Amino acid sequence: MADQYQSQQNYQQQSGRSHQVVKAATAVTAGGSLLVLSGLTLVATVIALSIATPLFVIFSPVLVPAVITVGLLITGFLASGGLGVAAVTVLSWIYSYVTGKHPPGADQLDTAPMKLAGKAREIRDRSGEHYGHGQQHGS
Repeated sequence: MADQYQSQQNYQQQSGRSHQVVKAATAVTAGGSLLVLSGLTLVATVIALSIATPLFVIFSPVLVPAVITVGLLITGFLASGGLGVAAVTVLSWIYSYVTGKHPPGADQLDTAPMKLAGKAREIRDRSGEHYGHGQQHGS
């Protein structure tokens, strides 16, 4: 019984070690291949840049304004699309509010006139006290 337990422990230790060796080998293989790919990408980028640099210098009077124009066009289209989405969202919210479907935030919109009237009254009272108008009304 003791021999069987001892042999089972040895087997588990050996299998644990072999599992660690397999993990390490896999990690080294994956890491090494990724490192090689990274190096190849760096070399290809340097070669492409060394070939393209003279072309950039020759065509820069045309490329720079073209890049600026394309950038402005993309920015304009993105802004237009974003504002269009915002407008459609607001219009659908207003439609839901008008038709009585109670969209999110409708409670705040319903209480806004009362809050504004209360603040206006408070400001009027404070300005009357500050400028002495309250004393004229009291006497």
